[in-house]
Amino acid sequence: SLWHSPELLSDIQDGYSVSGHLLVCFSSGYFIHDTLDIVFNHQSRSSWEYLVHHAMAISAFVSLIVTGRFLVAAVLLLLVEVSNIFLTVRMLLKMSNVPSPALYEANKYINLVMYFAFRLAPQAYLTWHFLRYVEVQGQGAFLTANLLLLDAMILMYFSRLLRSDFFPSLRKGSAGRDVDGEKFLID
Repeated sequence: SLWHSPELLSDIQDGYSVSGHLLVCFSSGYFIHDTLDIVFNHQSRSSWEYLVHHAMAISAFVSLIVTGRFLVAAVLLLLVEVSNIFLTVRMLLKMSNVPSPALYEANKYINLVMYFAFRLAPQAYLTWHFLRYVEVQGQGAFLTANLLLLDAMILMYFSRLLRSDFFPSLRKGSAGRDVDGEKFLID
């Protein structure tokens, strides 16, 4: 969407493209499906963070679909999905206990770069843009609050990723137990 219509970046609030609209609709469907999958498979307790994230995404995306405003912001936020490729590879490598640590090490650094480029940077830019230029009422206020909550979640996940992959000695609590439990995102 952004590749074919780079001019969208000049109007985050009112820019529109059919491909961007379809992307947000499709992504909304994915978040709804994944939420239902988590609930129906009785994973709600262990996946509550994902449910909160999905609820925020669904509510924000539906408001964008209905009003047609802030579509470009949603497309920019969906850039985070690029970094999911490397987070998923990381999880699969951990789950399979691949005997080659070189593959995990390489992915660890690529994952860090992708996390910054496709999660932290777009999120920081959008937060800055919303706090500086978007009205603090109605849909703008709702989306700004959503962004700030997502900021907190992304930073929390980033700190877990850094602790797990780059500072493993910080993962242990005072009693010597793993403070993060069994989650693969954390481990």
